[in-house]
Amino acid sequence: MAINFLRNLKQGAQSVVVDDVSSPPPLAIDAGLRARVLDEFDRTGIAWIWATDAHGRLIYLSDNAIEALGGSAVDLVGHPLDKVFEVDEEHAAETGCRPLTFQLKARNTIREQVVRIALVGQMSGARQTWWCLSGQPMRDASGEFVGYRGSAKDVTVEYERQLADSRLAEFDSLTGLANRHTINRLLDSTIAGFKAANRPVALMMLDLDKFKHVNDTFGHQAGDALLIQVAERLTHVVGQRGKVARLGGDEFQVMLADEDDRGKLGELAEKIIQILSQPYPLDEDRRAIIGASVGVAVAPFDGDDREKLIRSADLALYAAKNGGRGQFRFYSSDLKDEEEVRQQLLDDLRAALADGQLSMHYQPVVSIDSGAVVCLEALMRWEHPERGFISPAAFIPVAEDSDLINPLGEWALRQACEAATRWPESVCVAVNVSPNQFVNPGFPAVVTNVLAASGLAPERLELELTESVFVGDSETTEKTFDALKAIGVRLALDDFGTGYSSLSYLRAAPFDKIKVDRSFVDSCTQKDKNSAKIIAAIVGLANALGMETTVEGVEAFDQLEVVRARGAKLVQGFLYAKAMPEAAVLERFADGEYQIEPSGPDKFRPDRRSVYRRIGAIHEDYYYNAVMRNLSRTGAGIEGLVGVPVGTDLVLDLGEGQLAVATVIYSSGDEIGVEFESPLVNDGSGGLCTRHRVSPYTIVAAGLPRKPGTAGPTEGKRNESKPQFMEVVPGSSAAAA
Repeated sequence: MAINFLRNLKQGAQSVVVDDVSSPPPLAIDAGLRARVLDEFDRTGIAWIWATDAHGRLIYLSDNAIEALGGSAVDLVGHPLDKVFEVDEEHAAETGCRPLTFQLKARNTIREQVVRIALVGQMSGARQTWWCLSGQPMRDASGEFVGYRGSAKDVTVEYERQLADSRLAEFDSLTGLANRHTINRLLDSTIAGFKAANRPVALMMLDLDKFKHVNDTFGHQAGDALLIQVAERLTHVVGQRGKVARLGGDEFQVMLADEDDRGKLGELAEKIIQILSQPYPLDEDRRAIIGASVGVAVAPFDGDDREKLIRSADLALYAAKNGGRGQFRFYSSDLKDEEEVRQQLLDDLRAALADGQLSMHYQPVVSIDSGAVVCLEALMRWEHPERGFISPAAFIPVAEDSDLINPLGEWALRQACEAATRWPESVCVAVNVSPNQFVNPGFPAVVTNVLAASGLAPERLELELTESVFVGDSETTEKTFDALKAIGVRLALDDFGTGYSSLSYLRAAPFDKIKVDRSFVDSCTQKDKNSAKIIAAIVGLANALGMETTVEGVEAFDQLEVVRARGAKLVQGFLYAKAMPEAAVLERFADGEYQIEPSGPDKFRPDRRSVYRRIGAIHEDYYYNAVMRNLSRTGAGIEGLVGVPVGTDLVLDLGEGQLAVATVIYSSGDEIGVEFESPLVNDGSGGLCTRHRVSPYTIVAAGLPRKPGTAGPTEGKRNESKPQFMEVVPGSSAAAA
């Protein structure tokens, strides 16, 4: 076949005549010899020959080439070349190659184009290989295009090695996710490409909580196995919405193009945290439980280039970890550098422990039937001399990441046990124990020493543990449980119903009590939730196992009735009492108040919260300064504007590009109530925010003040338009008038 084709191809070849008289006599090159040499070269496999007709159909391919592909001439010859072969589109951007169809239609010279067989699924016995094609467009004597003539060679080994090297450079070798270099390049190109059209790019920074503990306890091999599972879960959750990357260690990143809806971003962050917090099987007998924290930033609002956006997402991540972990945060301009703030907090906490800035408050656990106080939970409080009250959710994680948690936990245990000796003997004290304290081999000895020093009976001490204590060496954990039960203290499983809450914990550990997490109580009155049924199931389970149950977070009478109807006997929450200092506890006991009557709202309203926040209110191009006093997802209470009729439409400036359209539904004096056109969404820190934001460029162009509610005479067009309402200082005589 090759000889005939080449003979026809070279037909009419002429002899070469050399005019130099000093040269040997001219030799004629026989056309048959030329064809035979080319045919023999074709059979060597060094390269193969191919040809197309003017319509792009393959009219010739070397026999050896067809054999190398594992097909037959019938499968290939007669088909369009761009249907037989295809370029590697997955890596086309890296190689800079254009589609084969484009090159053929443009009749360009094809230079070393790497392609693969596109008909593998249609050819019996065909093998996937990579070829390097070269070809020239050919024309006849009249200039008419007659097709391509070219060569090909097998480059499978070289190209696949190149792809492997490229993958090592572009992807994380452990998880297969994009690496830092790849995601940085993608961020740069996406942000730059989107900037002109003002299109958003969201970035999530993820950090695994307690991963170091897994590495230290189970070893790095187990840690690597866990990271692979994390990558699989992340990829599944994010899906096609974004690009997932591993930056190194336990840090991950998710980029989502064209997404600035903070409602959707918050929902995705919560789902990621939930999925990543489920147990990870490491082998037949071991599993690990970790958590995740997420920081979210959106370009161009939180940074108009990669470095600024990453810094913003990093600060949001730190805020999430500093807020108690297992949470997400959106970036806001008041967030500060993570390491600096964290180290300062740790230094201040060491000083606080040494200088006596810490104190213990106590919240009653009450019998629903009698109202009797049966236990008081000890809760640590820190009043910083400069920063004021600092939440335990902020400083306890910092202590857990250092060696400070053990002395801090021992101090709390001593304070609580000493205080309990001054209470009625029927009342016990509950103390929270960090997982890092629990795994300390000396912890049972600490408990023994504290009880001996205070003189408190062991059965009056209740240690509250979370499921995190089960992460680690099961044999060591079992020994610690046995030692504590031998001492005679009571054990409670806190936050039950969140995380994994495996029933094997209840089987393996000698708990005396289960505490139902407040998240179920918050929604137990909502008919579209299953929280009430879950509470009933947990109470029934505890009763069957001979354990007590305490339901946390009861704040309204409708919640109390639900938990009472579901069989709960003990409750804890603001409906009965907030945490109070020891002096207040002793005062109540001295007055014989061993019983507490519930007092609070009839219905629980989870959205409404009191705030004091300066905002702007825009009406017909005039910017008013005002103060927001309460806020919910659907509306707000505002002070500082007089004479605003019901039905008036306003645009509220909540800061940082957050503009909320609202309608006045209540007006009295300088107080108005508004209803939002679109409900606000969770900001991850217990607050609320708008789903979308206005570009910072638009804010500047509109002349709005940098901080809401602080507009001067020339900001917000206050000097260009006339106000229709009176702007007053809230609570002033003008407001009352």
